[in-house]
Amino acid sequence: MQTPIGIIGGSGLYRMEGLLLDRTVSVETPFGEPSGPVLLGTLDGAPVAFLARHGEGHRFTPSEVNYRANIWALKSLGVERLICVSAVGSLQARHRPGDLRLAGQFIDKTRHRRDTFFGEGLVAHVSFAEPTCTHLTGTLLTGGQELRLPIEAGALYVCMEGPAFSTRAESRLHQSWGADLIGMTQVTEARLAREAELCYACIALVTDYDAWREEEEGVDAASVLEVMHANVDKAQRLLRCVVPRLVGTARTCACGAALKAALFTAPEVVPPAARERLALLVNKYGYGTP
Repeated sequence: MQTPIGIIGGSGLYRMEGLLLDRTVSVETPFGEPSGPVLLGTLDGAPVAFLARHGEGHRFTPSEVNYRANIWALKSLGVERLICVSAVGSLQARHRPGDLRLAGQFIDKTRHRRDTFFGEGLVAHVSFAEPTCTHLTGTLLTGGQELRLPIEAGALYVCMEGPAFSTRAESRLHQSWGADLIGMTQVTEARLAREAELCYACIALVTDYDAWREEEEGVDAASVLEVMHANVDKAQRLLRCVVPRLVGTARTCACGAALKAALFTAPEVVPPAARERLALLVNKYGYGTP
């Protein structure tokens, strides 16, 4: 069964309500093991592949997540559109705990991650000016508005390394940049989704005000978890509204051809190991095994 729609669940979203499970697949990838098995089934009649980013029981920190294996696994199962869910802190007073936001831009402050499939014999530089899929994000926004959820699009998301939360100085700096949200996962997934030619959108669940508000103590995990449970219900409602609408609709965006103008290395000089490792992504561009 091909599953053109993938969902990566973040903190608090480890199982998808309403998912009628068909089978569980452990996918082998050239980049190691994914965070866990991929759950294949239908969500209100729509074929879906679901993966918990942090593993069963939340075992992996944001830096430990094998993002490359996760995206590769979903791509290999036929996923074309990917919706990722994550908990975030708010950097602006108007984004309140309990709100849902759709990321539009990112600032990447990560330091310790493998965030590209390429290198070691095959070079690619994808366009990342618009890191999320406008059509997929717009569909989520429309669905959220119909459900009367507290949702907005176009958020600027700072992605920090973690796993510690921000210092007050960092939080105020990010706020001064005009950033809206801060989290620890999404930009890495967005980069890899672009290289894998997937449509990508991020549902950000606001759980706290980070550390910039003088009148409050800094963020702690207990307070985040309390708000997160209510937010997860909203995210699941949104997904169940939107996912069935995407089934059978053609992709009209440029996401599905992101590598067309990105591959720099001449095919004749690409080592056999790189061809084999990246076959899933590049065979259609003439980089298959001679």
